[in-house]
Amino acid sequence: MSIAAPISSAEPPVAVWTQTDAAHAKISLAGKINVYSLGGVWTQIRDAQDVWLKQGASQSLVLDASQIASLDVAGIAFLIGVEEAQQKSGGQFEIQGLDPKYQPLLQEFDPIGNLFPVPTVKPNRGFIVSTGMAAQNLLDDARGLITFAGHLAADLAWSIRNIKQVRWGDFVNAAVEAGIAALPIVGLVSFLIGVILSFQAAIGMEQFGAVSFVGPLAALGIVREMGPLITAILLAGRSSAAFAAEIGTMTVNSEVDALVTGGLSPIRFLVVPRVLAGILVAPILTLFADIVSIFSSMLTMQIYGIPFINFYNGMLAAVDVEDILSGLLKATLFGVVVSAMGCLRGMQTGTGAAAVGISATRAVVSSIVMIVLVDGIFAYISYRTGF
Repeated sequence: MSIAAPISSAEPPVAVWTQTDAAHAKISLAGKINVYSLGGVWTQIRDAQDVWLKQGASQSLVLDASQIASLDVAGIAFLIGVEEAQQKSGGQFEIQGLDPKYQPLLQEFDPIGNLFPVPTVKPNRGFIVSTGMAAQNLLDDARGLITFAGHLAADLAWSIRNIKQVRWGDFVNAAVEAGIAALPIVGLVSFLIGVILSFQAAIGMEQFGAVSFVGPLAALGIVREMGPLITAILLAGRSSAAFAAEIGTMTVNSEVDALVTGGLSPIRFLVVPRVLAGILVAPILTLFADIVSIFSSMLTMQIYGIPFINFYNGMLAAVDVEDILSGLLKATLFGVVVSAMGCLRGMQTGTGAAAVGISATRAVVSSIVMIVLVDGIFAYISYRTGF
């Protein structure tokens, strides 16, 4: 029994689906097979094939191409789609009568192997494999950090010997962006830190009648620890991310590769000016944060009846110049760490639309981790030396 289904009644069909039985079917192509003639029959042929394939297994489909007058790329795509559906269901497919001149074009596409690759299931990683990969990534990141630190130290020494060759225009722009533009947020957070620190300390000290000691203790903590730390964290979230995004965009656009091709050092060209800006603005912002925090603490202590003069005299007795210099030195180290980590993550930016955002996130996280690490090392050195 033979069932013939012409696809179009208005014009002679270029494709006819013929189903002999549940296991055998045939597609006959005739005339010019191109994007225009296939527009009305492609979907109908494929729908008929899908319905037939659902009837059972081991179906055999023959495509008769002996009456084809011409065949373009759209026709090749049609053949590829029919063959892919047939092989995907486990059936057989055969092309008969195709002119040999079309064979190279059909083979060039390698329809099933390249266009429809077999999806591979990724094996589940065990705990040991995941731990090993995480350790390897950590070691690779540490190796890259050490290498970058070495290059940066050498180029900073080069900048001291060759002051005129440093890109001072970029230095000024980075200093303004990371310094002057950061004054409002640093001032706001520092003011709140001074208020909160004084209030929390006064609640406990009031129980022992030692409210007068809150001012000196708060001032000492602000100068030695809170001022540099808060400033560094704000720079990490603001300037480090900005450096990473800026250099990361240049990396994605192959501008960093262009510098290397032109014989220029990306670290000298991009990193050194930003690190020098971080070295300059971090102590200045820290000193500004110290002043604002101490002033807010002084205002807070007015609630507990501590006059300005008492607060001032107690602060002078508790805070020495050595404490201020210790905080500024720590802030300088934080400035180096924050700016360097932002530049490093920017230069490590990968490809893709999300690469720059990932680099900015990594810059902030890495900067905060390094700030805590440097702060811990500095605290130990201060404990051992008394500085």
